[in-house]
Amino acid sequence: MTMFRGARRGVVVAVISCCVAVGTASADARFDWPLAPRPHVERAFDKPAKNWLPGHRGVDLGGSAGQSVLAAGDGIVVFAGVVAGKPTVSIDHSGGLRTTYEPVVAVVRAGERVAARSVIGTLETGHEGCAVEACLHWGLRRGREYLDPLGLVRTQPLRLKPLKGG
Repeated sequence: MTMFRGARRGVVVAVISCCVAVGTASADARFDWPLAPRPHVERAFDKPAKNWLPGHRGVDLGGSAGQSVLAAGDGIVVFAGVVAGKPTVSIDHSGGLRTTYEPVVAVVRAGERVAARSVIGTLETGHEGCAVEACLHWGLRRGREYLDPLGLVRTQPLRLKPLKGG
């Protein structure tokens, strides 16, 4: 690999971002879980073969009614209101990413800049199919492509291995 040219044998030289899985354009972008403490994933991402087909375009994270919902990363609130009867917040991030959070009663307004881990609203009950008291549906897109938001956060410890060859 040319990106490792000049590295001494047995030494790993790498720039690692939490966003590698979703391939963001900004290597310095930092994302974290939108609920604290780290929530349990109640329902996984299930990308449909075509955007109009059935699927699950995000993940459902177990929480509790009234729990603070946090911005997963730095960005600008592009929507804070109700969609199809559900209170929703959407945030644009660097690299063309947009995260969505529902059902969330917003404490932010469209146009507002938010920092990662800042409170954007409170979680409500009533998310259909949720097996616990309340679930946060957390979605991610780039343009019209739905992505798994779990790719924004490290779900396993990072393990670096030495380079092979020279």
